[in-house]
Amino acid sequence: MNVLVCPSGFKGSIDPLTAANCIEAGIMRALPSAKIRKVPLADGGEGFAHALVAATDGQIREAIVTGPVGAPISSFYGVIAQGQCKTAVIEIAAAAGLSLVPHDCRNPCITTTFGVGELIASALDEGVQRIIVGCGDSGTSDGGAGMLQALGARLINREGTEIPWAAGGQSLIPLESIDLSGLHPRLKDVEIEVACNWKNVLCGPNGVACVYGPQKGASPKQTKLLQAALDMYASACKRILGHDVSEMPGSGASGGLGTGLLLLGAMLRPRYEAIMEYFNLEGLFEDCDLVFTAEGGIDYQTPRGKIPAEVAIRAKKRQIPVIVLAGTIGDEAEVNYDVGINAYASILQRPSTLDEAIAEAERLLTESAEGVMRMVVIGRKLARW
Repeated sequence: MNVLVCPSGFKGSIDPLTAANCIEAGIMRALPSAKIRKVPLADGGEGFAHALVAATDGQIREAIVTGPVGAPISSFYGVIAQGQCKTAVIEIAAAAGLSLVPHDCRNPCITTTFGVGELIASALDEGVQRIIVGCGDSGTSDGGAGMLQALGARLINREGTEIPWAAGGQSLIPLESIDLSGLHPRLKDVEIEVACNWKNVLCGPNGVACVYGPQKGASPKQTKLLQAALDMYASACKRILGHDVSEMPGSGASGGLGTGLLLLGAMLRPRYEAIMEYFNLEGLFEDCDLVFTAEGGIDYQTPRGKIPAEVAIRAKKRQIPVIVLAGTIGDEAEVNYDVGINAYASILQRPSTLDEAIAEAERLLTESAEGVMRMVVIGRKLARW
C-alpha cells in the first residue's frame, strides 16, 4: 500500500515534520510493508519554514533575534532553491509568534515584530534573491513597525523625534510619518511574497485589533488603544503608498505585519493559493492508495480552507480515501465528509488537561496512527472475504 502522509501541525505542540514522522511510525507498526511518502504541510504559521524546506530539500539557518517581548531568542529561517533563484523562507511565528509570548506577558500593545526584520536582514545579507514570508500565529499587533525599524526605517512622532525601537503597537499613537530612506540597501533588489490570511484587514470594526487583539491578551481598553494606534499607522502608510490600506485585503495579516510588508514592496497573496503552489498540492497524489493528514482540530470551519480539507478536495477527485487525525473534534465536524474526508479520529485516549495532551502529543499521535491503520488493514481483509 502506498500511503501519502501530509499533515499540518498541532499549534503549540507538534510541528508538521514531527507530525509526519509520528504518523509514519504508527503506520509502520501496523503495516511494515507500507510505502510511505511524507510531505509535511503548513499554512504560513508555525512549521511553515521547516515544511517548505523539507518539501524542497532546502536548509535551515539558525539566528538569534529579538523576540516578541524584547528578549533575545533562538530563531531560524529556511533557504531553498527555486530554479536559479536563491529563496529565503521566513515564518513570522519563529520571531513574533504567540507561542513565544509567556502567558503572563500577553499584551499585544507592547509585543514587537523587530525579530522578523532581523530575520529578513540576515537573509538579505546571505544574498537571497527572493523572500517568501509566511504570516500566521503571531503574538503582535504593531503593524510590522518593529520589523521596519530592524530594517532601517525611522518612525517619527508629532514632535519630530524618533519613536523608540521595538516599542510595540501602542507606540504608534503619536506617529506622524515613516522615513524609509535608511532601509537595508538590498531590499530594492529582492522580490518579497507574502502568504497571508486575505480576509484580515488593518482597521475598522473587522480590523486586527478588534478581532485578534483579545486572543493575544488585550483587555477591552488595550484593544481600543491598538485600534487608535493602527489608525494612525494607516494614515502614515497612505502618505507613502498613495492609497488607503486600512481595509485592504491582507493588510491586517499577523497583527498588521501585512501592511509593513507592503511598505517594503511585497506582494500579498491569499495563503491557500500560495500554499497550493509552494507544496504542489495538485501533484501529491501520484501512486497513492491512501492519505493521512492531521491538524490540531477538526470542525465545521475545516472546509473553509484548512489544510485537511484542501488535501481532501484534491484526493476526492482521484477517488483516494483520506483519514484525518486531530487533537480535538469540534462542532459539526461531520460536514467534512462532503469535501472528501472519509474518516477522522481524535488522538486523545482519555480526559486530560491541555498541558497533559501537549506533553504526550507525539506518543498519542503515533499510537492513533497505528490504531487507525490496523483498522484499515482489517478492512482490507474483510473486503477479500
